[in-house]
Amino acid sequence: MAAATFTLFALMILTAYLSPFGYMVVTGFKHKDVIAEPTAPLWPAVESTFTYEGKKYEIFLVPTEDGEVHKWAMFKKGREESLFLDPENPEAGPIQWTGRWRTLKRDWHFSINWGNFTRAWRELRMPLLLRNTVAIAGLGAIGTVLSCIAVAYGFSRFRIPGKTAIFTILIGTVILPSFVTLVPTYTLFYRIGWVGTWLPLIVPHFFANAYNVFLLRQFFMTIPRELDEAAMIDGASPLRTLVSVILPQSIPVVIAVGVGHFLWAWNDYFTPLIYLLSERDLQPIAIGIQSYNSLYGTEPHLIQASSMLGLLLPVIVFFVAQRFFLRGIVFTGVEK
Repeated sequence: MAAATFTLFALMILTAYLSPFGYMVVTGFKHKDVIAEPTAPLWPAVESTFTYEGKKYEIFLVPTEDGEVHKWAMFKKGREESLFLDPENPEAGPIQWTGRWRTLKRDWHFSINWGNFTRAWRELRMPLLLRNTVAIAGLGAIGTVLSCIAVAYGFSRFRIPGKTAIFTILIGTVILPSFVTLVPTYTLFYRIGWVGTWLPLIVPHFFANAYNVFLLRQFFMTIPRELDEAAMIDGASPLRTLVSVILPQSIPVVIAVGVGHFLWAWNDYFTPLIYLLSERDLQPIAIGIQSYNSLYGTEPHLIQASSMLGLLLPVIVFFVAQRFFLRGIVFTGVEK
């Protein structure tokens, strides 16, 4: 009983968590004129019609005296009596039905509107945004991986005076609010002429960060030092030991760090907004989608379609690297 209750509670939380994503997917495929229709179903659909003698007629769900509900096309509207056509047997001619047609429900059929995505792709200049974002996130991920590996390797393998105190200070920067360093950092980049370029979004990541250094250090410390000593006996330098001994066994955590930074940089909005506000051709996808949403705030189908386009590549990257990504987090945070 307790297990069933816990499972139900977990499913309720998961449903609530994923409901915005479900709304995004459903709305992104809808037609514009259907969104404001109160009788429309939740899924992408359009009103069913029937063409008869070159003219389209609306299809309604019509109940009859025998208790069945028929999908008939409205041929002629009346206050108390109306004429319908049976789409499956139009040769039979109009069928008289007694009742108020306004009380009838329309018939809907499933229909996906791919035009939302093509329009958003074109108006967003998606190829340009993707190029900018992949360049910023990719180069930043490379810098993060290289710098954090070097710093973590030093903390995990070398005797450094005051290493514990230095590492404690480094980890302490994790709790440092970003707005504390925002003004001095911006002033520095402005004085050296980096504002309006990608450099403030890429270069700082070549100087490591505390969180990823901690993950890599914890993983490196689980690798037996005897392997390092064996490599030294064979004449390997510290750099060769890192490349040939440490890194081949650290693929999961390295991928976890790289993918984690890539996804973070892909979703980053505030930093590019500060440094690239006036450079529209250099802006990443987060700013592009936000600007697009401000223009089409009354057309949610386009807003959700653009959001799905921006989400597609990160989802692909995550699922491709999922096995290594989760292994890296488990090894550094739980198992070891």
